Amino acid sequence: MTYNFDEIINRKGTFSTQWDYIQDRFGVSDLLPFSISDTDFRMPYEVQEAIAKFNELGIYGYTRWNHDTFKKAICGHFERRMGTVLNPDEIVYSPSVLYTISILLRELATKQKSVLAFSPMYDSFYMVVEENNLQLIESSLVERDGHFEIDFADLEEKMQQADVFLLCSPQNPTGRLWTYEELEQIVKLCKKFQVALISDEIHMDVNLTKRRHLPILTFYTQYQNMYLISSASKTFNTPGLIGSYAIIPDETMRERFFTIQKRRDFLNSASTLGMLATVTAYNESQKYIDELIPYIDQNLSYVEKFIQEKIPEFKYRKAEATYLAWIDCREMPWSMDELQEAFVKIGKIGVMSGKIYGNERYLRMNCGASLSKIRTGLDAMLKSVSYLREQ
Repeated sequence: MTYNFDEIINRKGTFSTQWDYIQDRFGVSDLLPFSISDTDFRMPYEVQEAIAKFNELGIYGYTRWNHDTFKKAICGHFERRMGTVLNPDEIVYSPSVLYTISILLRELATKQKSVLAFSPMYDSFYMVVEENNLQLIESSLVERDGHFEIDFADLEEKMQQADVFLLCSPQNPTGRLWTYEELEQIVKLCKKFQVALISDEIHMDVNLTKRRHLPILTFYTQYQNMYLISSASKTFNTPGLIGSYAIIPDETMRERFFTIQKRRDFLNSASTLGMLATVTAYNESQKYIDELIPYIDQNLSYVEKFIQEKIPEFKYRKAEATYLAWIDCREMPWSMDELQEAFVKIGKIGVMSGKIYGNERYLRMNCGASLSKIRTGLDAMLKSVSYLREQ
């Protein structure tokens, strides 16, 4: 059986953040959304079947995650897809990636009270730093012909002011898949200045290149003060089931994480269905990823070609990873407010302004959807731009 990513599924009335609560972000409700980064695809049928079978029991009691079934599923996934061998004893469960990041930041950013990250960045990075009363230091990526590169001179200068480097790998929103050389240089700088390295790798499976994604623990022999955090939720569209994991090699920090999770935050039980979804997806749904990747690649290629041919005011170079299109609007003759107003009132679409990610002259478009939805959205985008051209 193959997976039907062309299927149109009505998500309205399911309490969907993207579909039912689009008004929260754009002020009106009757919009076609390309906003929050979940997909419109069904989870793998293997996961659906596993959950359906479990639901027949009708019991959802307290659940343990600390067992071989959960941890070996994660180890197997990393070894198959990335050639990385993990130590299962270093794996911990967490309800979400940001929950883990929040704990680690509080534990690690204790001297200068500062966190370094690339910008533009995932908008929750701003919040998780600020709400933990830490200072955010930004190192801006350099755009060259639609490709974003690291300014290592700037990074090295700012590394000296930081306790923690918070990495997004692959990068949200630019879609960069970091090379071996880039990651190795980041690790070397962290080691040089004794900066802890936290890597959010939740988008790791949506790799649109012929290169392998390199988990940060590839470089563990060079530097040990590093932490990898991920989840199956982006790949298999299961965030509503709740569940993520981290690899915390340092035993002292791992025990500290357990203590905080159990005794301060009282998260003593895993989400049963979230854990089951992770185990089933990683063990049985590798084909889903193999079919998802070319579909996303097709979508982003369509976006690239459409913009190049029909909306010259914008620029877009297809991402290397993620299902997010980071669209350059810096040369358009309108303000972002004018563009967003046209999108909402004329095109009836919701596309995220780059402002919340650190650069308001960009758009972030979620392309984890059917190609027909992408076509409809781009036609609406062109309609909105055509309206502005005539004003």
